[in-house]
Amino acid sequence: MKLLYRPLSMLMSVLGGMLAGMLFKRVWRGVSGDEEAPEATSPDHSTREVLLAALLQGAIFGLVKASVDRAGAKGYKKVTGKNLDN
Repeated sequence: MKLLYRPLSMLMSVLGGMLAGMLFKRVWRGVSGDEEAPEATSPDHSTREVLLAALLQGAIFGLVKASVDRAGAKGYKKVTGKNLDN
């Protein structure tokens, strides 16, 4: 059954990444009013703004990844009755 978990986990990770990207864009738009977050090398944005964007993006991606991983582990246990580390 663990063989099935890997491809499903990869698919969920991709979908989670897409969700995190959309969520970050929405949050960034709300915080800054800009459609796009600044690139780290952008001369048009302050260091503070670049670092804030990086902080928000990392936090959102980390939260979504942990949520997706946790849901996958719980779903696996519900279907198989076993933890992933067994």
